[in-house]
Amino acid sequence: MTIRSRREIVTFRHSFRIRGIERLLPAGAYEVITDEETIEGLTFPVYRRIATMIVVPAEDVRGSMEMLSIGSVDLANAQAADASAAND
Repeated sequence: MTIRSRREIVTFRHSFRIRGIERLLPAGAYEVITDEETIEGLTFPVYRRIATMIVVPAEDVRGSMEMLSIGSVDLANAQAADASAAND
């Protein structure tokens, strides 16, 4: 089984929350890493998401970052809430 990681930058224009993270995160650009594994036995490459992580400022150590596991649906919900807040 092959695993690949995809990285992208996601920008939030407002402070936001993501389920599973117990604190309010500030607006800004965040790196999101998605790990995917191949599904074997097919005639073409297909990948299944196995993990999604976001890099956020550490809660207690100024200038430090931490990588936290999140759900992809929870990330999408936070992005939708941020987009709708921009339209208010």
